[in-house]
Amino acid sequence: MQRFRLTVEYDGAPFVGWQRQSNGPGVQAALEDAVEAFSGERVSVEGAGRTDSGVHALGQVAHLDLERETDAETLRDALNAHLRPLPVTVLEAAPAGEAFHARFSAVERRYLYRLLNRRPPPAVERGRVWWLATPLDPDAMNVAAQVLVGHHDFSSFRASECQAASPEKTLDELSVARRGEEIHFSARARSFLHHQVRNMVGSLTWVGQGKWTADDLAQALATRDRRAGGPTAPAEGLYLTEVRY
Repeated sequence: MQRFRLTVEYDGAPFVGWQRQSNGPGVQAALEDAVEAFSGERVSVEGAGRTDSGVHALGQVAHLDLERETDAETLRDALNAHLRPLPVTVLEAAPAGEAFHARFSAVERRYLYRLLNRRPPPAVERGRVWWLATPLDPDAMNVAAQVLVGHHDFSSFRASECQAASPEKTLDELSVARRGEEIHFSARARSFLHHQVRNMVGSLTWVGQGKWTADDLAQALATRDRRAGGPTAPAEGLYLTEVRY
């Protein structure tokens, strides 16, 4: 039995999320089907981040165990051949030790949220950014974002269906910067609550619009109630960019 580590890129638009589900196609299921087509084995592909429906990945990490003897390069190319025409690509495959687990061995996850801030709507980037025509102040949002950095109870930014045992998380980085016509939100932590990044982004747009101040964001955090937070940003702007071990 060999364990392999995969680095995977995908467009989340046609999927119900990472996880294999009964209500539609999942990225996990697509990979497992590709493994079976290559090896004849029905395996479980475990991912580092359970991305939601519509969320993209540039650097998702997964692992699988395979009885068939093969090398990493052959596995990568075979999976990519069987994944066509789905928008899923195995960027890299590498041997991994038995102790490696894509989810539980991870020490850091990084997300990027892309917001297109201009009057005209997107054409080429439709489905890959959140479009807001209202002018935003990225500097004010970045200042306010620092209120959320550190160890907190993030109940105000947690989805009601979140299954995490505790609402407490340590947010290592949350930065906001303009990149041309886009505003980028970069978040870094060991792990996140369900919808935490999207809820933080949605709340920060209220700051960017002048509806809220940094003090209002701090008050929402202190309230520990999702009803005190801002809106949930749509899934299409969110990317899992990197997982570190």
